[in-house]
Amino acid sequence: MNRRTILVVDDDSSVRMLLRRLLESQGWGVREVVNGSQAIESCAREHPDLVILDLAMPAMNGLQAGRRISQTNPALPMLLVSVEQVTRQLAKAAWDVGFQGAVTKSKGTEVIQAVEAIFRGKTFFAVDESLAV
Repeated sequence: MNRRTILVVDDDSSVRMLLRRLLESQGWGVREVVNGSQAIESCAREHPDLVILDLAMPAMNGLQAGRRISQTNPALPMLLVSVEQVTRQLAKAAWDVGFQGAVTKSKGTEVIQAVEAIFRGKTFFAVDESLAV
């Protein structure tokens, strides 16, 4: 079986550790970096099968890093994760940048469902409709 590799980008080491454990428990390989600049470099050098980007990072947020990654590698799937619930506005912004999904990172089942959907060529935006304006 071809083991897929996921690049996890988050400035919080405890979140990276939790995501690593969650993803590795499903059989996926995981690489980690701490910011958007490292993500851009790692994508160019290591060619992961999927990038999971945290929305809120210092210097360059997940949307900004995703935009740069999609400019150089438009076929690379990306998943945006946020500590906040995903609103329609955030989902649209992520879609416009080139993300295939957006989920709340504390919801492990959503993260797994999103990764599985993206690997099947689908999108997965877990929008909290109660936050609609």
